[in-house]
Amino acid sequence: MEEKVETTKIALFKGKKIRKTIHQNEWWFVINDVIESLTGSNDPAQYFKRLKERDEELAKLTDKGGVQFVPPLMLEMETAGGKQKMYCWNTEGIFRLVQSIPSPKAEPFKRWLAKVGYERVQEIENPELATKRTRMIYKLKGYSDDWIEKRMRGIFIREELTDEWKNRGAENQKNYEILTAEISKATFGMTPSEYRKHKNLRRENLRDHMDDLELIFVMLGERSTTEIHRTEDSKGMSKLKSDAVTGGDIAGGARKKLEKRLGKSIVSKNNYLKNPEGKKLMK
Repeated sequence: MEEKVETTKIALFKGKKIRKTIHQNEWWFVINDVIESLTGSNDPAQYFKRLKERDEELAKLTDKGGVQFVPPLMLEMETAGGKQKMYCWNTEGIFRLVQSIPSPKAEPFKRWLAKVGYERVQEIENPELATKRTRMIYKLKGYSDDWIEKRMRGIFIREELTDEWKNRGAENQKNYEILTAEISKATFGMTPSEYRKHKNLRRENLRDHMDDLELIFVMLGERSTTEIHRTEDSKGMSKLKSDAVTGGDIAGGARKKLEKRLGKSIVSKNNYLKNPEGKKLMK
């Protein structure tokens, strides 16, 4: 029996009743729940109103948003009385809201945000720190050293590929998603979104839930595509898309040959939500 996915918690608000929902592929949180949790207010809506009166910039953001900053939205949430529309904000907006709350309960969140900001500045000045922190995060999550090495190599290969796309005519994130889907379809027979469903994932990073062989074939498809772009000096989305299919086909062909020899599928339903990564690799 499948374990029910918990959708009412966020790490920073662990243990508190913060309702959330997925909208446009990202989490949105009920503003009143956040305010009540951090202030203990019996009237969070009124508290939010007073907060905006004191913080003009927050009021502007909640009214119109800003540069790449989305304002709050009324979204449907499950309640004891059924579905109701509630005032929600995405993660970035909630973090901005927390910065305006003068309650002592908000101080740990503010210090955490300050620490994350400081670390980000450090990583910009010394990119090697970002790599070290990423390795440490995977280690703390229980991933093996061998898996981490493949995952880190895959990140580097992916960055090389997206740099090529950026310089050769892929104009936005949507273009990147289209090209990535083409490589994935040719490599594994399914798009990343279909692959996530195959592994019973929601918004988790798909590659963090792949085993060694899956990661290797991802790398082969993406590295092949990068090399084709460079060798043929590809330009424009049409050619990039064609190259992506070819690069994926190379990895897909290799996958199928190995599957035939092993007598089993490389495309796995396993993920690391319930079991340690090391145990899965032994299956």
